[in-house]
Amino acid sequence: MSMMLRWKGYIAALLLGLAACLNSASAQTTAPADTDKVFSLEDLEGIVFRGHPIVKQAALLSEAAKANVMQSLGYFDPALKSSFARKLFGGTEYYNNWSNELKVPLYIAGADLKVGYDRNVGTYTGRENRTGTDGLAAVGLSIPLGQGLLIDARRSTLWQAQAMLTYAEADKVKQINSVWYTAVKDYWTWYYSYREYALVKEGVDLASKRFKALSAQTLLGDKPPIDSVEAQITLQERQIQLAKSAIEMQNAMLVLSNHLWNEQSQPLELPKNAVPQTVNENVMLPGAMVLDTLLGQAGRQHPELVKLRAKGTQLDIERRYRQEMLKPKINVTGSLISTRRDFTQYVPSYYDFNWSNYKFGVEFAFPLFLRAERGKLREVKIKQQQLSYDLQQSGREINNEIVTSYNSLSAYKSQLSVQVQSINNQQFLLTGEMQKFELGESTLFLINSRESKLIDMKIKRESMIAGYQKTLAELYYKAGTRQAQADLQ
Repeated sequence: MSMMLRWKGYIAALLLGLAACLNSASAQTTAPADTDKVFSLEDLEGIVFRGHPIVKQAALLSEAAKANVMQSLGYFDPALKSSFARKLFGGTEYYNNWSNELKVPLYIAGADLKVGYDRNVGTYTGRENRTGTDGLAAVGLSIPLGQGLLIDARRSTLWQAQAMLTYAEADKVKQINSVWYTAVKDYWTWYYSYREYALVKEGVDLASKRFKALSAQTLLGDKPPIDSVEAQITLQERQIQLAKSAIEMQNAMLVLSNHLWNEQSQPLELPKNAVPQTVNENVMLPGAMVLDTLLGQAGRQHPELVKLRAKGTQLDIERRYRQEMLKPKINVTGSLISTRRDFTQYVPSYYDFNWSNYKFGVEFAFPLFLRAERGKLREVKIKQQQLSYDLQQSGREINNEIVTSYNSLSAYKSQLSVQVQSINNQQFLLTGEMQKFELGESTLFLINSRESKLIDMKIKRESMIAGYQKTLAELYYKAGTRQAQADLQ
């Protein structure tokens, strides 16, 4: 009998020592609540849109498109040309030619305004080019009456570049939305890992208190040592789960930190005492009106559809240009000429600008078979047909993806409602089991089992909340927009 008492005393002392050590380790892993700092989704939004490199990179898409438009406008820049040539041999001036021209491309009708001054003298200068020592000034136009009248290469290039401005803006929105959607998903992954850690930590604390209480009761002889051993095993299992949850939470924080940059593009890290915002488990499903609004907005403004429509505009401009190329080239050039150098000198009327002093020319060209032009036009039309099919399919896929996300939200809401009721019922069962245990009508195994199941159910609830929030962000992402803070549940 005395040996049995010594054995019980030895076990009790050992259990009390273990309890003290475990309690000390548990206290070290728990940060004081007043040092926690909430890092909300709104805080994340502010940081992402101010400093994220991909967001800044996306802004360059518009700048590149504007630079392309500026480059296309260069085809309408005025150009000044001047050339001089002289030949003197054996005391004879063969020719002394000086030619100057200011060419101003006009936006209308593909015409060119030309202002020139030529001075061609010399013994062997051709009579049709000779101007005399005063030279000749000319003001005239070059107008395409056939090919190039309605649209030409320079206007086609400019209009296509302007269409690509819309394409670039849509591409920028798409990239920014993608960055934000990824950041939101990582945020809710961190939220779930944090809530899982907190719930497991709560289970560790409960198991630790129960183990210490049973150890003390075992020492007094009120409880058998087997209950303390079972309580210790439960505590150890939960501590293993806690260590695993802690690693997962740290990794989730690191992944979320990938999206944190300051305005100087220097990486930031999420503080260790940061905690996610709290979320109400009674989520409110967006109404059917919100769904209709998102569907309508996606049809008009979804970046993918906007990009396809911009590409369609570009192809339509290309088609008009290729149709214009089927016309014959008929270029008419006319200039009024005068010996006047400035408007202060006197020039006889028969040497001044009037309808009797002019230069006139006509240029005509027309390929007989037009195979190159017709082939290119056919190619553009085929691309337009392909784009039309792509636009139809993309529009349908986007609508179905929006509805699919909305259906997933409905499923999450229903599951959350049932899960909350199940948690309440499980809590009721645990409370009743603990009352029966106090009366000696239950076992520690049943209490641990019901308590562990309750913790697992709460973890599953947090998983559903995180999944709901990810799906809510996905709903707006699939609609080609971003989730507003007012829509956060």
